[in-house]
Amino acid sequence: MFYKAIVFLPLVGAIAAGLFSLRKLDGAAVTVSIAGVCLSFILSCFAFGTIALGGEQATIDVARWIGSGRFQAHWTLRFDTLTAVMLIVVTGVSSCVHIYSVGYMHNDKSIARFMAYLSLFTFAMLMLVSADNLVQLFFGWEGVGVASYLLIGFWHHKETAHTAAMKAFVVNRVGDFGFVLGILAIFALTGSVSFDAIFETVSSYQPATISIFGLQLPALEVVSILLFIGAMGKSAQLGLHTWLPDAMEGPTPVSALIHAATMVTAGVFLICRLSPVIEYAPVALDIITFVGALTAIFAATVGMTQFDIKRVIAYSTCSQLGYMFFAAGVSAYPAAMFHLTTHAFFKALLFLGAGSVIHALSNEQDLRNMGGIWRQIPVTYAIMWIGSLALAGFPFFAGFYSKDMILEAAYGAHTSAGLLAFWLGCVAALLTAFYSWRLLIMAFHGTPRASVEIMAHVHESPNVMTLPLIPLALGAIFAGWMGYDLFVGNHWQEFWGDSLFILPTHQAMEAAHHVPTWVKLLPIGLASAGVAGAYIGYVRLPWLPVSLASRTGALYQFLFNKWYFDELYDRIFVKPAVRCGKLLWTRGDKGVIDHYGPDGLSAAVARLSGRLVQLQTGYVYHYAFAMMIGVVVLLTWYFSGFGG
Repeated sequence: MFYKAIVFLPLVGAIAAGLFSLRKLDGAAVTVSIAGVCLSFILSCFAFGTIALGGEQATIDVARWIGSGRFQAHWTLRFDTLTAVMLIVVTGVSSCVHIYSVGYMHNDKSIARFMAYLSLFTFAMLMLVSADNLVQLFFGWEGVGVASYLLIGFWHHKETAHTAAMKAFVVNRVGDFGFVLGILAIFALTGSVSFDAIFETVSSYQPATISIFGLQLPALEVVSILLFIGAMGKSAQLGLHTWLPDAMEGPTPVSALIHAATMVTAGVFLICRLSPVIEYAPVALDIITFVGALTAIFAATVGMTQFDIKRVIAYSTCSQLGYMFFAAGVSAYPAAMFHLTTHAFFKALLFLGAGSVIHALSNEQDLRNMGGIWRQIPVTYAIMWIGSLALAGFPFFAGFYSKDMILEAAYGAHTSAGLLAFWLGCVAALLTAFYSWRLLIMAFHGTPRASVEIMAHVHESPNVMTLPLIPLALGAIFAGWMGYDLFVGNHWQEFWGDSLFILPTHQAMEAAHHVPTWVKLLPIGLASAGVAGAYIGYVRLPWLPVSLASRTGALYQFLFNKWYFDELYDRIFVKPAVRCGKLLWTRGDKGVIDHYGPDGLSAAVARLSGRLVQLQTGYVYHYAFAMMIGVVVLLTWYFSGFGG
């Protein structure tokens, strides 16, 4: 019951808040939703101590779910170290977001419904991370997708919001199609969807092949790539990333929840959970490394050109997810999970801090209309500094320990893909520091660029919005050095136990502790150079960025327009689909089906009835004449012998 409560308390809160919203009981809805998530967090702390620190494991049967022939899928909750870490991350960040939302959404007429959606989102993520089989994991996976659709499009009166929600839903379906194929393939291969059954036998399927379009391909490689495609969609890797920046159309607490601890980390969790499968697929590992490295550098280059404060932070999320994936690609799963954990704290902190800035500036989000406000909102200013230092990877902040460990593991892997990831990750570290301080300088320093009316009302956010930032700030400062030894230290195997699997031949984690000194110092130097570049460009020589943008017009436009992925997809997929839909609608539906079906039949009936109506003239002599004709016809028929 103790473990079940962790998962189901947010669901109870979501249902209760939804019912209260129908009765317009906003206060009760807010209270019950916050209580459910906070209690779940407290219980998750106990579970972390028992499982992750105590070395225990627990498997809880909830119900018999699906049984069809040899296909069996039970509803079972799996609690090991990997789950325990995710429980702390998900419930901890979600609790802070719930409390913060009370202040941020206090003027919204649908706050009760919003809180119900937040709790539903949290429940779906908890279902995902506690799943004991692939089908149950997919249930939570899709639940997160549905909840994200509701939250991104929460302000549905805005066309941009419901368009962004639909975009997120559709793009994720592309990745989910690969995920479903991966589940089907692994069931066809092993005869089970249960993690324990799959992991016990997976090594014996190394020689197995799958026939695809007449080609015999290694089965485990195909399975791993298909599952990775699913992870690409949820975690917004290059190619399936386009939904993530547009998700900023939702309220800021939604951005913090999606980008910090829940939806986008689901893909990283999936790859780590299935490490016993993916470890036997070297080609898939190289693909994961390559895609992750490209995502890191792509998002960093785009982030330094954006002006929407939330989009800058969104692209930093995309970039940091790239780090996590290429860590997993070089078999440094503990490093990926370590960065996932630290990133949850400082990224939630940055998003909620950005929400505080937006609140202070009367919903202004454009950095070009900010500046000169750091004295009016000192708490938010300090919070943004802490988050930025952690994101940039400065020493003694959380991001320093986890990001550097990933870069050291990539270098220590001594593979072509690992070295490529290392160098691209170093460049991304430089750009990350640059756009982080660009954001700080443009938002808080310099001459105020907002209107006089807005500047007159700039004020610090209420306590209900600033207090939840304190535990996140503490995590952004201390989570790195407190968790280093447990997560990635010399005895990381003891902490993770059987929840992560790495082949003995994959030595990236071990080699990461013995890399040359310059490898350890290079990211710090690059981060410092990025900060110096932002200071020079936006404080000392403020004309320089504009001059560079004009001189590198084509390159700047390429980066500012996000490498034209949206335009490319619009031309290749969206417009042809719209044209095809219109053709099928006008020629197929209306021209054939409706014309010869409902519309044709109704038109024929109308024509026939119109002619019959002409017989009903209303004149008595017409009817008498018709009766006489009838009598003549009957007599003729009778006397002619046909009547017998």
